[in-house]
Amino acid sequence: MATRYYPAILERVPDGYSVYFPDLDGCVSHGATTEDAAREAEQALALHLRGMIEDGEAIPDPTPLESVERDPEVEEFARILVRAELPGRAVRLNISLEEGLLAAIDAAASQQGKNRSGFLADAARAAIRESRAA
Repeated sequence: MATRYYPAILERVPDGYSVYFPDLDGCVSHGATTEDAAREAEQALALHLRGMIEDGEAIPDPTPLESVERDPEVEEFARILVRAELPGRAVRLNISLEEGLLAAIDAAASQQGKNRSGFLADAARAAIRESRAA
C-alpha cells in the first residue's frame, strides 16, 4: 500500500470540530474533540478514497499543507495532515483455506457484491485497523 498524507482543515463548531479536505470535494467529518475529529477524519478519508477507487475515479495527489490557500469564509481552528493508505499493485498469491470457510467467504462476498479477493482484502484491512486501534 502507498501512504499519502492529505491536508485537512478543522473548524470549531458548536458541538465540536468539523473537518474538510480541500483536495477532496465532499470528504468531511466531525468530532467532539480535536482527537475525535482527527480520528474521524482518517476514517472519512479512507472511505472517500475507497469509493473513488471503486468508481474508477482518479485519486488526486495531496496538496502540500503549506500550499493550501486560506478560504476567507472559513474560520480555521487548525490544519492537520491525515494519513491514507492507497492500494498498490495487485499481487497474485496462492493460499490454502478449509473448504467450508472458503464457501462461507464466497457466499458473504457475493452478498456484498464483491469477489473473493476484494472480500478478503477488506477483511484484512479491517483486522489491521482493529489491531492498530487496540
